[in-house]
Amino acid sequence: MKKTICLDQNGLGLDALVAVSRTGAIVELSKEVEETVRNTENFIDRLVEQNRRVYGVTTGFGALSDVAISKKDVDQLQINILMSHAAGVGPPLGADAARAVMLLRAKELSMGAACGRLESIRRIVDFLNRGIYPHIPEQGSVGASGDLCPMAHMALLLIGKGEGYLEGKRMTGEAILKACGMKPHKLSPGEGLALVNGTQVMTAIGALALFDAIRLAKLIDISAAMSLEVLLGSRTEFDPRIHALRPHPGQAMAADNMLRIIQDSEIISSHKDCKRIQDAYTLRCSPQVHGASRDAIAYTRGVVETEMNAATNNPMVFADSGDFLLGGNFHGQPVALALDFMAMAVAELANISERRIERLVNPKLSGLPAFLVKEGGLNSGFMIAQYTAAALVSENKVLAHPASVDSIPTSANKEDHVSMGTIAARKCRDVVANAEYVVAIELLCAAQALDLFTNLKPGRGTKAAYKAIRKQIPNLEQDRILATDIDCMRRMMHSGEILDAVENRIGTLG
Repeated sequence: MKKTICLDQNGLGLDALVAVSRTGAIVELSKEVEETVRNTENFIDRLVEQNRRVYGVTTGFGALSDVAISKKDVDQLQINILMSHAAGVGPPLGADAARAVMLLRAKELSMGAACGRLESIRRIVDFLNRGIYPHIPEQGSVGASGDLCPMAHMALLLIGKGEGYLEGKRMTGEAILKACGMKPHKLSPGEGLALVNGTQVMTAIGALALFDAIRLAKLIDISAAMSLEVLLGSRTEFDPRIHALRPHPGQAMAADNMLRIIQDSEIISSHKDCKRIQDAYTLRCSPQVHGASRDAIAYTRGVVETEMNAATNNPMVFADSGDFLLGGNFHGQPVALALDFMAMAVAELANISERRIERLVNPKLSGLPAFLVKEGGLNSGFMIAQYTAAALVSENKVLAHPASVDSIPTSANKEDHVSMGTIAARKCRDVVANAEYVVAIELLCAAQALDLFTNLKPGRGTKAAYKAIRKQIPNLEQDRILATDIDCMRRMMHSGEILDAVENRIGTLG
């Protein structure tokens, strides 16, 4: 039975967004939301009847805000803004991101602070529950006035225009409505702008990347602990007394995770009297590096979840007091800065993971067989997997350049500072995906190395991770197509198989 998510006066959490966007949870509206939106509708209707001059309702948009629109043209104005603003290019957003955009648009409109109507919210919710989602080209937003261009592509589907997907098949909006026995939705005054103005696209992309980054921060503690064991590292660097003297929360959490993962390791105990004084930084400083990234991810979560529950439209409607205020909540700067920050933080996770991969495959650093395979020369083992990790890390360094430091004026210089927040979100998403592949390669290499320690038991968490991996991916006896193994590992990371196995053995990771 599918989970149900209710849009009400309470906050929408990250887990709920992922449940709707990735697992098809059912969405419903609360009675309180319906009452709030109806109150706003009545207020807007009174303004139109009074021939009040209201931005986006009876005027043009942006630099054309001084142009009055006659009462007879108000309806056409709503359609025109969607068509004129749907100027996106490039590949489409994935199904999960497109569904997240729809959910966040419905959430904002449900607050009653925009000119959206209840029927528009119901249409979006109905599409979500039917598995219908829009075709949204991902390029074209400058992040203020919000995500105008991609949001217009989303909104077109409501009125039977544009394109979308039904049961995974790309179709015209008109064909989708016909197949579902639905009529095109008629937009009311102000709804065109209400549907396109806001930060929902950058926030949707960023929220999904954030969810993946939170999981990755736990998985990299697992991969690092596995690497530390097979590289004959020390458990001393995880001693809580060290981290209590530098009380960054992420650092202490990462150290505690890794200490519990390697608990009862016979491999580590076997070399406690060796001559090595200190481990390399990629092992010894892993709590500090992982922890700093964890703290950046935690900061980003605060910003993104705030934005998921924010009203980012313009104008802002305050029906109870009778006010109609013009402001700038659509500006994506908070999200842009946070996602640029998280992109750098996650890029660093990939950086340190790749250096551990190099230590694992390099016999001069590891003392293990070259590239972790027997009959080296005939077999190349994990040689090129390290190349792949290096390429991904290098690509991340380019993607980590902040988008938010740029601004190009738009709308005849009316919108003279923009956030580029959606570019920041897309870059951050790509950095997270690249980092996942790097950590997948580290897990593959560490599991391969563990196969060499046949007479010694690994740590409790390490052993659990190893067993989960070996259920799906066998030891590399001879060369085979490694891309298949890497993809399989990433799927296991996404499915939760590895993390669940470890947490079932040692308790929840921080």
